[in-house]
Amino acid sequence: MTPGERERAINELHESRERLLAAVRRLSPSQLAYKPAADRWSVAECIEHIILVETSILRAIEKTVQQPGDAPQGAIEDGALLAKVVDRSAPMKGPERLMPTGRWAHDQLFGEFESTRKRTSEFASTTDAKLRESAFPHPAFGPLDCYQWLLLIAAHGERHRAQAEEVMASPGFPRAASAS
Repeated sequence: MTPGERERAINELHESRERLLAAVRRLSPSQLAYKPAADRWSVAECIEHIILVETSILRAIEKTVQQPGDAPQGAIEDGALLAKVVDRSAPMKGPERLMPTGRWAHDQLFGEFESTRKRTSEFASTTDAKLRESAFPHPAFGPLDCYQWLLLIAAHGERHRAQAEEVMASPGFPRAASAS
């Protein structure tokens, strides 16, 4: 990872964190729990999913860079990857283990997100691993090097921030913050 790539990864992680928190930080428990339909996620479920995916990806990166690797052949370009991840017109379904189940109470959710993002950001800031030389496959995008996986973490957060904003824009969303 070049110094410019490190800076980009750190900035992407920071900016996606800031945008997510700005959008949802002041929501009440009832607003966090609101689901526009039985088959749609609440804002809290979007945040939980972001945490689960980020934790899973970071563990996979840490494991992958411990092994000898080669740069992936025919990999997607970084900008194209980011654009595809944030594009909500293409529905994606992750594995069941990464689906939200209410693992954290609403009052724990933001702390859990902050802790997870801090760990990812620290890794991006301090790693000496050759992230461009180690790769593992994404089910939809094919082989991604570990640097691209860091970028994907930030873009994935953006994707689900947009989903949370769709929930907040739905007609039945509780407009007044309530103490419930």
